[in-house]
Amino acid sequence: MEFKDLQAAMIAAMKAKDKERKESISVLVSAAKKMAIDAGCREDIPEDMVNQAILKEMKSVKEQIDTCPADRVELKESYERRYAVMSEFAPKMLSAEEIKEILTSKFAEVLVTKNKGQIMKNVMPELKGKADGKLIQEVIAELIG
Repeated sequence: MEFKDLQAAMIAAMKAKDKERKESISVLVSAAKKMAIDAGCREDIPEDMVNQAILKEMKSVKEQIDTCPADRVELKESYERRYAVMSEFAPKMLSAEEIKEILTSKFAEVLVTKNKGQIMKNVMPELKGKADGKLIQEVIAELIG
């Protein structure tokens, strides 16, 4: 996701007076800006950095949803709405079949070792931000199991 597109979406939400949507997008914009400042690229924020910030914030909100007490229905619904807005901007993730295809084609020689740690070490730089880590682990376990 381009940073300027994220900012445009936030401005559109402001104009539409959709406070909740604006706040959700604002969190993403702030996270991307902070990450860029920390990396020293304040003016030109790369797309992969924006995607990384979005995924990090989504993970945080997902944890809030999971840890929210059952009797706090209103709060949980608020977190779920925020998560839904954020997921509109998230990069498309690879499916289990796509991960399996990448692993068998590019990492066949590492899979032969059946060393899960070694496989993850080689695979993660390629798939980071493109697929969920837990799903990658499941596919690897299936392939070497």
